[in-house]
Amino acid sequence: MKVLAIDDQKLVLIPLALRLKELGYQVETATSVATGKALIESFQPDLVIVDINMPATSGIEIVKYIRNEKKSETPIMILSGNTDDNIIAQAFDLGANDYMKKPLSLSEVCARTKRLIGVPNQMGSKKDFQDVLIQKRCVGVVIPCYNEEERLLSAAFTSFIKKNSGYHLCFVNDGSKDNTLQVLNELRKGREDFITVYDCKQNGGKAEAVRLGMLHMAKKQDLDYIGFLDADLSTDLADFDALVSTIESTDYKIVSGSRISRMGANITKESARKIISLSINYIIRKILSMDFKDTQCGAKIFHKDVIETSFKDKFVTQWIFDVEIFKRITLKYGLANAKKMLCEQPLKRWIHADGSKLSMKDSVKIIGQLGQIAIHYRANKKSKKNATINFSNEMFFPLEKNLEV
Repeated sequence: MKVLAIDDQKLVLIPLALRLKELGYQVETATSVATGKALIESFQPDLVIVDINMPATSGIEIVKYIRNEKKSETPIMILSGNTDDNIIAQAFDLGANDYMKKPLSLSEVCARTKRLIGVPNQMGSKKDFQDVLIQKRCVGVVIPCYNEEERLLSAAFTSFIKKNSGYHLCFVNDGSKDNTLQVLNELRKGREDFITVYDCKQNGGKAEAVRLGMLHMAKKQDLDYIGFLDADLSTDLADFDALVSTIESTDYKIVSGSRISRMGANITKESARKIISLSINYIIRKILSMDFKDTQCGAKIFHKDVIETSFKDKFVTQWIFDVEIFKRITLKYGLANAKKMLCEQPLKRWIHADGSKLSMKDSVKIIGQLGQIAIHYRANKKSKKNATINFSNEMFFPLEKNLEV
């Protein structure tokens, strides 16, 4: 029995195709309506699974093609994040046999497939499948790594991407002196569709590692959101997924984790570090003119359309680049709009892991770096303001240059 799955996001297609093949179905996939139509002709599927929201051409065109042009009764299953009642009604009116809303269990997709076309004659060996959620969004996660050979929790990362579809992890090796690169390449082996290793030959610091990783992931067209996370998993992967849930269900462009202590949360930190952190945070709030409680949490998720503004240019500082990101958003969109675009979300769990690269002495240096940020972006703001004034003068006095001798 043959199944054709059409979805513009490969991170959705890969686990779906794998599970159906393990059940004994022949499976082909397509990432566009045009390719899907061609495969309908050549592959002659017994079932077509199609997404609605695809770039250029809607998946509804596949339903029209099968029912109106081909005059075929081939079963059609819609698998989409589109919950518009009018679209759902249109799909059924055109002849769709089933409509499932993302996110949903991969086991449910398989069960409905069996209901529509039956079980293959040569069914694959029975396996105890780990249930996987098919998400309606795809997320890239950048994880900067410097000498993480001993600390990298490889099993936690692989377990997460196995259970949660729609995630692509990008580990950035920041010129590590130990065997981190080998560990990362081993981690990627057999998971190339879900894990990327970006190798920086020289150590450039966390800020540059994150920046390069974010820009690299932004080139992937099937990602909706891109974020970054510390390699030591001081922020839990489940908590990071909660940040993603917030950004996809709101109009926020950036959702930042916050390590603020609250009832029911497992937040631990050394007392001396806490005192310094509070002092630094006070200065940061003054620089940003925002009431951010914790800008430095190493877990943040970004809407793809603010990646260039946030990461195109190199950062002035090595450790507190998060402050620079928020400052760049403010300069680009204005303070009032920036406040509407940024969200701070408390984490349920955060633990200061042993082996942190940031010492107490480094923490004191941060105050000096905050001064650098204040000076740099104040000058940047003035230069933009002057450019605007000059542009306005040219608009109101366009003949001035021509009159000069």
